[in-house]
Amino acid sequence: MQVLEAHKPFEIQEIELTDWKQRPVKNNFFELVLIKNGKGTQCINYNDYEYEKGSIFLLPPLKCHSFNIKESTNFVFLKFTDSFFKNVNKMTIDRNEWFKEASYILSNYNQLPGDIIKNEVDRNYLENLIDMILQESRSYGEDSVSLITSFMTSILEILIRNIKNSTYFETPNNNSDNRITKMLAYINENIDKTELLKVENLADVFMMSPTYVSEYFKKQVKMSLREYIIKGKLKLVEIRLLNSDFTLTEIADELGFTDVSHLSKTFKRYAGTSIKEFKNNGEYMLLKRGSCAPSIRA
Repeated sequence: MQVLEAHKPFEIQEIELTDWKQRPVKNNFFELVLIKNGKGTQCINYNDYEYEKGSIFLLPPLKCHSFNIKESTNFVFLKFTDSFFKNVNKMTIDRNEWFKEASYILSNYNQLPGDIIKNEVDRNYLENLIDMILQESRSYGEDSVSLITSFMTSILEILIRNIKNSTYFETPNNNSDNRITKMLAYINENIDKTELLKVENLADVFMMSPTYVSEYFKKQVKMSLREYIIKGKLKLVEIRLLNSDFTLTEIADELGFTDVSHLSKTFKRYAGTSIKEFKNNGEYMLLKRGSCAPSIRA
């Protein structure tokens, strides 16, 4: 087993196994898995999916997962840790953009088992980026952090592109209306832009009458447009509370709440607990809720 810790912001583990052993790691953000060699099945929530050389998976946070190994398998685990986002100000990147992209992945990836990459060119890119991260970590230690950060940024961009263009993006089941799929994608991508989520703008973008937008949305999604947007924002609030050092004022401003009081009251109403209680017991609550990515109850 070889474990490479890239000095807290991210962790890399390369390991060859013939039998799966549960790893003693806490996965409270998300983890990318590359299968370098071997065959078997991946399991998340009792759903199985076959893997082979080149398969790439996302392991969501706070979710039980395992691999049933049929042939000796060489795994590479690349873990995006919460400390990266808590210390990112020390690096020459925009923490808001980084965290926004990572949160987008958690909010919109619906945690079904299976290979997350559908584009073979992107698969080659990811394999090369992961190899470069491994080489940098082995050779340069702390001096590699800045370069690895740029590699990680590229990985996030590739993941987002594939999530947007695959069946892993959350859409209503058995729905043949392509407009609602595009509308959900638009809302999720612009969840922090209040002006773009107004009924008048959605009507203009999707060529509907303003009076029909809300009715259409509720008919397709079985939830009001307002409730869907609030729950989408609160997913991101949970992610920020557990995985960043953003202040409540920064979170409220970013996601379009009037102030901290408005954010706190909305959170309590939908989550059933105060922000303070959630910050103190959030990981336990998410485990009890049985959610891969944070989700707000109805």
